[in-house]
Amino acid sequence: MDIKRMQDTARESSASPLYVGDGITRQALVSESKDFSLSIVNFPSGNRSKWHDHDCDQVLIVTGGSGIVATDGYRQIVEVGDIVFSPAGEKHWHGAGEDHDFSHITITVPGSAVRNLED
Repeated sequence: MDIKRMQDTARESSASPLYVGDGITRQALVSESKDFSLSIVNFPSGNRSKWHDHDCDQVLIVTGGSGIVATDGYRQIVEVGDIVFSPAGEKHWHGAGEDHDFSHITITVPGSAVRNLED
């Protein structure tokens, strides 16, 4: 058994062509699992992911601040404690609003692919 405290887990730069903005970080929570990938992604205000999809289901659990999740034709503000389910293949984006930082746990399948759908 391994126990980690989110606040004690190191933040690593998550610079990626999948993100709009600077300063986005990732905290790896469970690296030993063969069944799922689990980490926290931290978005400073105004930063977000680009439109993308996954080849597996994705679950987001909001752990800090206030953010936005969106699909074609749907946009929702999410707050601490909200849980977002995005099925495999669903085009979406998520990130911080203009006035709030935003953090969420992301759960996917190890080795799964993310496809960037925005130039």
